[in-house]
Amino acid sequence: MTASLAKPRIAIGSDHAGFSVKETIKKYLEEAGYAVEDLGTRSEDSVDYPDFGKAVGGRVAAKQDDLGIVVCGSGIGISIAANKVPGIRAALAHDVVTAQLAREHNNANVLALGARILTPAAALKMVETFLNTPFAGGRHQRRLDKITAIEQEEHDRATPPRANSTST
Repeated sequence: MTASLAKPRIAIGSDHAGFSVKETIKKYLEEAGYAVEDLGTRSEDSVDYPDFGKAVGGRVAAKQDDLGIVVCGSGIGISIAANKVPGIRAALAHDVVTAQLAREHNNANVLALGARILTPAAALKMVETFLNTPFAGGRHQRRLDKITAIEQEEHDRATPPRANSTST
């Protein structure tokens, strides 16, 4: 198998509300031959979703994994947390169409799902669609470039200029 045909490495994480759906997705991915990095949580004991959104986003942004999947009760909180990581485009999907458009139009690199909103079967169809949909490029790339520029502007605004290290 050539590198271009290799399946992407997937980072996956959830809070307690998303634990069961995360485990279902992880099992599906592993059985389908994907390399999966499970970043937790490990049970239905209460935890905080930002920790897992950040962990998945961090691995994807650092290119340790190619794509990410995050799950919490609604999908909203964990997608917000993942999107705080520079370079992450986490998309909250509600159905197969939004999962497809997340990749096709937005080149999303993290899929966010709501375990209290979706059935496990629906979540699996959305994951399959997300992973098998290529980015369309074209006019969509121009829009992503604008998002990247916004992210860079915010980074530059938040980073104080470095003092000149040479003294005269």
